[in-house]
Amino acid sequence: MDSYWLITLIGAVFLFLFKQVEWKGFVSVLLSDAAINPLKILILFISMTLLSIYLDHFGFFRYLANATLRRANTSQTKLFLYLYLTVSVLTVFSSNDIIILSFTPFICFFAQNAKINPMPYLAAEFVAANTWSMALIIGNPTNIYLATAHGVNFLDYLKVMTLPTLAAGLIAFVLLYGLFRRQLQAPISGKAEDIVIKDKMRLAIGLLHLGICTLILVFSSYLQVEMWKVAFFSALSLFLCASVVSALRGEVAVGLTACLRRAPWQLIPFVLSMFVLTIALKDCGFTALFAKILGSDYPILSYGLASFFTANVINNIPMSVLFCSVMENLPALLQVKAMYATVIASNLGAFFSPIGALAGIMWMSILKDHDLSFSYAQFLKIGLTIALPTLLVSLLVLQFIL
Repeated sequence: MDSYWLITLIGAVFLFLFKQVEWKGFVSVLLSDAAINPLKILILFISMTLLSIYLDHFGFFRYLANATLRRANTSQTKLFLYLYLTVSVLTVFSSNDIIILSFTPFICFFAQNAKINPMPYLAAEFVAANTWSMALIIGNPTNIYLATAHGVNFLDYLKVMTLPTLAAGLIAFVLLYGLFRRQLQAPISGKAEDIVIKDKMRLAIGLLHLGICTLILVFSSYLQVEMWKVAFFSALSLFLCASVVSALRGEVAVGLTACLRRAPWQLIPFVLSMFVLTIALKDCGFTALFAKILGSDYPILSYGLASFFTANVINNIPMSVLFCSVMENLPALLQVKAMYATVIASNLGAFFSPIGALAGIMWMSILKDHDLSFSYAQFLKIGLTIALPTLLVSLLVLQFIL
């Protein structure tokens, strides 16, 4: 899975070799001060992800997951509700990928000990993480890429996406519960394990940095500070503070090294290569032709549906890069509508099929490691039952707002 970026990188190299894309032009884009600069977008996402990885490394998400299980007692229905709410809240302020990586193994272990079917909880976790990730601009790399490329700041994004996210989160939960209601009737026989935060000081430092970073991001447009700078210096400050604590204690900063190793560095060649491929498609006239096919009469519906299904063919990150270029052929007002519709699709498309997002590929990989079988057909059942209705409701709410 970690080598998925190689294919796009090879494609980008060939485009340079055959002079379909000029190297100087590509470098000038990377060095430009434009909103669509992919380096700024990558720095923003990786920095925010590092903040979440740090919290996960010191047991924050595992501790909250355990607290959720304790609160549910013996009721599977309560556990289902509490888990959905916990994942939803955490995803809003962190990263959907990190939440999935943290909660999935924990759910698998608990379900095995409690002798209950893990599938309802795994589905609830996965759907919640990929629905509520569209609430804030920092929740998903696709949000960051699409919004910053169109000059949308943190608060403007929040104003538009609050209602569609709430609608999506509510309808997704109702549909999830309807799908698994019968399986949630049996009581839980197992108990939650005892989890203690071993290093409260360093965890507190991480929570403080995430809180301050999020607060500054909210007002970044008024402070006239670019979001990528806020995220980068927050992550840098966190790691410096944690290093100082390690030095004062006479410890080796092993935890920080582990956090850095877990960061999604493979996104850098992947996104940059996709950016090269998109430049080539734009230069050959494909994106203009695609925009003509989609039309401009109903941008929210046409771009929402088209990007949703495209994400499940080529993955949501390449789709976002491609559609960002396609939208350039629309008038400015319609570009904004198409952009928000594509943001919604890039998140919800993750649970239509495993191809829809990297989160889906990671999720399936974790389940395989725990000897759990979740077929493509089962995934598609969730997609048809939950993803499509949730997408349509979200786009309808977005249409009402814009």
